[in-house]
Amino acid sequence: MTAKYPQPVKAYNNLEFLNSPDARTIRILAEFLEPMQRFQAQKIYHTIVFFGSARILPPAEAEQRLEDLIVQAGKTGTPPNAALSEELALAQNQAFLSKYYHDAADLAKRLTEWSETLDQEQRFFICSGGGPGIMEAANRGAMEAGGKSIGLNISLPMEQRPNPYITPTLNFEFHYFFMRKFWLVYMSKGLVIFPGGFGTCDELFEVLTLIQTKKILKKIPIVVYGSDFWKEVLNLDTMVKYGVIDKEDRELIRFCDTVAEAFFYLKEKLTALYLENE
Repeated sequence: MTAKYPQPVKAYNNLEFLNSPDARTIRILAEFLEPMQRFQAQKIYHTIVFFGSARILPPAEAEQRLEDLIVQAGKTGTPPNAALSEELALAQNQAFLSKYYHDAADLAKRLTEWSETLDQEQRFFICSGGGPGIMEAANRGAMEAGGKSIGLNISLPMEQRPNPYITPTLNFEFHYFFMRKFWLVYMSKGLVIFPGGFGTCDELFEVLTLIQTKKILKKIPIVVYGSDFWKEVLNLDTMVKYGVIDKEDRELIRFCDTVAEAFFYLKEKLTALYLENE
C-alpha cells in the first residue's frame, strides 16, 4: 500500500516565504504590478495629486474642538495652566488651517467637474495619499462631483485609516514608501501642495528634485496653496541667495491663495500641455 504524503504548498502560496526577507523583491514587484493592473482596468492614465497634512480637520470639527477648550478654560475660574494654554493655541491654529480642508475639497470638486467633460482617456483623476485631513478633503471633493478618486494609503505604526471618500476599486494599501511615491508621481500631470508637515515637504521636495535633475521630463504644473503658511515655512529666495538653487528653480512652483486662482491655473496649464495637441 502506497503511503500518502501531504501535498506540498506551491511557492507562490507559501505565506511564510512571501512575508520573509527573502521574498522582499516579490513584494516590491507586487506593489508595482497590482496597482498598474487596476489602473489599466479603470482606464486611468492621468492624475492630479493633492498633498497636505493628515492633521488638518474639517472646519466644523476644528471649531468645535476650539469651542470645547474655551469652555473648559472658562470653567476653571482661573487663568489656564501652561498645558491648557498650549492646547488652546494649537486648537486656534487648527481652526485657522481648517479653511484649507474646505478649499481642497472645493478645488478637487471643480477639477473633477471639468475633467468629467473630457473624453474618458483624457480625464484627470484626483489622487491623494488616502488618509485623513487634506487627503480626505481631496477625495471628498471628487466624490461630491460624481467622479472617481484614488487613495494610495500607507501602512504606518500609528493608525492611518483610508478615508471613506475613495472609490473602492481605487483604494490601495502600500507597505513600501518608495512604491507609493512612484504611483503618486508616475501618472501625475499636476500637483497641489496644501499646508503640511514632514511628509508633505518630503513629497514636494522629492518631486522638485526629480524635475530639477531631469529624472522627470514631463511638464507638471505645481500649485503650492496657502501663501500665509508656505511663505513662513518655505523660503526659496534664501536658497537663491546662497546659491543652492537657481533663480529659475523658483518658477517650478506657483503660489495660489484662492480656489478660483488654482483651478484656472491648473485648467489652463493641463489643457495646453496635455489636451490641445491630442
